Amino acid sequence: MANVPIWPGSSNFFPGNTPFGFYDNDYQFQQDADKFATFAARRLGYPIVDVELQDLNFYTAFEEAVTIYGNEVYAYKVRQDYLSLEGVTISSDIPNINGSSSLAFSAVTPNMGVIIKLSEQYGTEAGTGGNVDWHTGSIALTSSVQDYDLNAWAVSQGYKNKDLEIKRVFYESPPAIVKFFDPYAGTGAGVMNVMDSFGWSGYSPAINFVLMPLNYDLQVIQQIEMSDTVRRSNYSFEVQNNKLRLFPIPDGSVSKLYFQFLLKSERLANSISGNTGSIANVSNVPYTNPVYTYINSVGRSWIFEYALTLSKEMLGYVRGKYTTVPIPGSEVTMNQQDLLSSATAEKTALIDRLRAYLDETSREKLLERRSLETEYRQKELNQVPQPIYIA
Repeated sequence: MANVPIWPGSSNFFPGNTPFGFYDNDYQFQQDADKFATFAARRLGYPIVDVELQDLNFYTAFEEAVTIYGNEVYAYKVRQDYLSLEGVTISSDIPNINGSSSLAFSAVTPNMGVIIKLSEQYGTEAGTGGNVDWHTGSIALTSSVQDYDLNAWAVSQGYKNKDLEIKRVFYESPPAIVKFFDPYAGTGAGVMNVMDSFGWSGYSPAINFVLMPLNYDLQVIQQIEMSDTVRRSNYSFEVQNNKLRLFPIPDGSVSKLYFQFLLKSERLANSISGNTGSIANVSNVPYTNPVYTYINSVGRSWIFEYALTLSKEMLGYVRGKYTTVPIPGSEVTMNQQDLLSSATAEKTALIDRLRAYLDETSREKLLERRSLETEYRQKELNQVPQPIYIA
């Protein structure tokens, strides 16, 4: 045990003393590294008891604590802003800091980019827009043939088999207006050129027009449509697996049937975007390690506490190598278990405290707090006497 190195009482930090060197060139980190080493050694009992750690151990704990602090803060920011960041091109849309793209000093404004992309998918399926083209096709109808295989038609047109998805079929009866009969036209009602203002006076042969109420026209159209539905075979169709069945059976009066379709391959292609330089998941959101100089006193206080806990954990492992130490006439039992159990509990408590603090500063919590402040402010203002103004 006498050969175990102990804390000498002071240290002098140089760049390269930490395992990764993330913050070694940060002047403020260099200053605080030695201060922390002194602080941690004294908190662990020096100079009353020997501390079996060296300055490099304290520097390692300090670097790790800063990195974990940055990891927790940035992981929270990624969760908060990911919907606004997904698909962003890293090289062109994100500021460059010290030679690499980083969001460390960027304020991310929420946007509706992802929601709009989702809306485009709904628009595609509803036929009201979207980001997938609807194509138009037509198939020749054969008299007395009721069923048509549109997959076979697609293959014949050069499309891949089963890549077709029918969205709309234009198989409808002629509109009622083409069978509309106006019983008042040309009956000699004595109203001549009453619709000149509509530009209808030049019709040939010349007839009279009586402008009937719109509800009359609507009733006539409904009558024609109801008559076709009840008295005649109604125009309809069904599509199952791109097999089209028509009702009534074509009689040769219609030669072509038009329809709209999309290609499943194009839908899939439009649902995947991005490249190797864009944000595709939480692992490549460009947050670099924090700049220690810009961490405020609240963050540094947490870092000192966490680094002390890491130092305590290291000291526990060191002392675990020696269960007891002989002394003249007796032996001393080392406190490994106390150090390790205390360090484990403190690490958990510190992480929980930091996460709770970050959650309290979330956009949702801040807006909720502002709403409550407004409500209470209004209640307070309601207690102020309001004078009556007399002009």
